[in-house]
Amino acid sequence: MITIVDKADCCGCSACASVCANGHIDMQADEEGFLYPAADNIECGDCGICDRVCPVSKVNGDEAFQQKAYVVNNKDETVRRESTSGGAFTPIAQYIIEQRGIVFGAAFNEELGVAHTYIDKVKDIQKFRGSKYVQSDMGNCYKAAKEFLDNARVVCFSGTPCQIEGLKCYLRKEYENLFTVDLVCRAVPSPLVWNKYLAYLKDRLNSSEVVSVSFRDKSKYGYQYPNLLVKTDSKQYHSGVEADPYMRSFFEGVAVRPSCYQCRFKKRYRVSDFTIWDCFFSEKFDPKLDDNKGSTCVLIHTEKGSVLFDEIKGSFYFKEVGPDEIVKGMREMFHGVPHNSKRELFFNDLNVLSGKELFDKHFHSSLKSKAKRYIKIALAKTNLYKRIKKIKK
Repeated sequence: MITIVDKADCCGCSACASVCANGHIDMQADEEGFLYPAADNIECGDCGICDRVCPVSKVNGDEAFQQKAYVVNNKDETVRRESTSGGAFTPIAQYIIEQRGIVFGAAFNEELGVAHTYIDKVKDIQKFRGSKYVQSDMGNCYKAAKEFLDNARVVCFSGTPCQIEGLKCYLRKEYENLFTVDLVCRAVPSPLVWNKYLAYLKDRLNSSEVVSVSFRDKSKYGYQYPNLLVKTDSKQYHSGVEADPYMRSFFEGVAVRPSCYQCRFKKRYRVSDFTIWDCFFSEKFDPKLDDNKGSTCVLIHTEKGSVLFDEIKGSFYFKEVGPDEIVKGMREMFHGVPHNSKRELFFNDLNVLSGKELFDKHFHSSLKSKAKRYIKIALAKTNLYKRIKKIKK
């Protein structure tokens, strides 16, 4: 029977709950809003399978094997505009669907919560475009993926590294008809904090409904300085990472899951077929790829991943690069986020204060944050922002 003693040892992937044949494990939210397994002690037969499929306890080492690496820009300008960076995932998903396959990924639901779901139509791929800075609820997606795989359907499953390793551990065998895509993940914020933020936005913007959210909108300043864009029933709200309270709670490492501080899944050699992430300095690899619209790094770990990429590479402007070169300097690939000493106080207030009170108290808009934003906007308008960011890096 699975028991969580230290919450840093649970990534919330749901492999344990999914594998329980009798359904005696539920994923339940704790006081911070993160999902953890809760076992029915009375009904549990203590078979131990839940412990055996836990990816945290079974995480593979970072043992080297041959890889391929590319920097890509999707040729479809609409796809690229709607994507966080270069639009690498869409052709992968489209290829799978054209093989009568199924694609799994994280999407916003009607309440703007984030949950994993699956699609089988090309027109629905847009649901998966764009970053979602909220931990997604896996629901029954592992079970659904296994059913499709066992019925000989081709499946593409995308998610964070822990979610992909969770899927692999849950399946307990390799499937030739399974393709997996993981993202270089910074960390995952609390869904409860996200809900508090949505309430905060409605109050701040005097709106009754938040209609849509883009965490990395490129429409104002391009890829060099993407902004949070929120649309409500009455107005639009733009803000940078240094000024918006939710973005600060995420990037400052306050509102994230305990396991993210010492993430076991940050490594170069992964169990997925593809690892994708932002290519912030594409001109380093090919100046022709740098047009301030976003590029994606693609690291391929398997032969079948290479075969699939050969099938879709006509969708990209791309440059093949050395795997050692493409991962150089990618801190988020190898290291967890630093622990923030403000975390405990923030979560102590989470269920006591309203959304407005919570964010005004812990992430109030100071003169310093406003100044940083105005400086970044000025630099972005003069095309100096990226140069300074490169020098700093």
